[in-house]
Amino acid sequence: MIDSSRRTVLASGAAAAAASAVPQVFAQAQSATVPGLPDGAKVGFYEKGNVRIRYAEIGSGFPLLATPGGGLNSCMAVWARAVINIPAEFKNDFRVITMDQRNATGGESTGPVPSEDPWGAFADDQLGVMDHLGINKFFFFGNCIGGPFAMKLMERAPQRVAAAILSQPVGHNPANPDYMYDGGKVWAKELRERRPDVSMETIESYLHNLYRVQPDFVYSVSRAFAKSCQTSMLVLPDDIVAHPLVASIDVASLCPNAEITVFPWKESAGAEGAHHQPRAHLPEAVSDGVAKSETPGLVRYSFDVVDEPIVASHVWKLVPFSFATIR
Repeated sequence: MIDSSRRTVLASGAAAAAASAVPQVFAQAQSATVPGLPDGAKVGFYEKGNVRIRYAEIGSGFPLLATPGGGLNSCMAVWARAVINIPAEFKNDFRVITMDQRNATGGESTGPVPSEDPWGAFADDQLGVMDHLGINKFFFFGNCIGGPFAMKLMERAPQRVAAAILSQPVGHNPANPDYMYDGGKVWAKELRERRPDVSMETIESYLHNLYRVQPDFVYSVSRAFAKSCQTSMLVLPDDIVAHPLVASIDVASLCPNAEITVFPWKESAGAEGAHHQPRAHLPEAVSDGVAKSETPGLVRYSFDVVDEPIVASHVWKLVPFSFATIR
């Protein structure tokens, strides 16, 4: 657990910042039981045109928008098997908001398949939920596909994202460049079973614009944007095919105010985390900035690194920004 003094500073600082920076407007939502979420979560829907997004919130304090992993099936139920269950871990420190992403299998968010600008559509849905709740500025935590979400949000609305944590971010894997595109076909089959009105042509265009139109880095933004991004962020790396270590290293290397943890940063795992234990040896040539530390299994980087392994409840000890950032 986070030590009591640090937790108190985090909670009180966030509350003070929230009071000065964010109107505490709660849209109509009702308590409901949702797999993956702790008891007491309030669930509601945000609608805009033919888009309908299910979201949930729990806790109080400075807003924290958290998106679970699962790729295109990123939905709230995934928190139950996530490497960190953010709503459960931080309901006493932040006003945690989470959501089913549009058209995710297992979720209740629906809408058109936005083949022209898929990453922008995700960002619009996420910002739309925050607008619906009367929230202007917020922290962001994104696991897995939440890494590209984070970068797109910081590009689309830099003044609104106070700071971000990218946990095990999805990124382009040079050794398996079509892994995410091919994985999207599984999601596509599931979607077509629910939505036979959506053509395969539309889906193929959607997947192409997600993963092939910019087959590099984290897909959703360019390296040029990353170099210009001034938002404070922390990267928790992984090294599986969908979450290549090189993507985490690139984010931390390019973004001026990014820090990265040691690798691996997670010592124990839940169901989803079991295959996220990057204990294998570091790939021989992932980055010029990497060198092995003296501690077996850990890595040092030539840029800023938070130099302690952590467990789930210690994540916010590592946040490199102060609450002055959000005032």
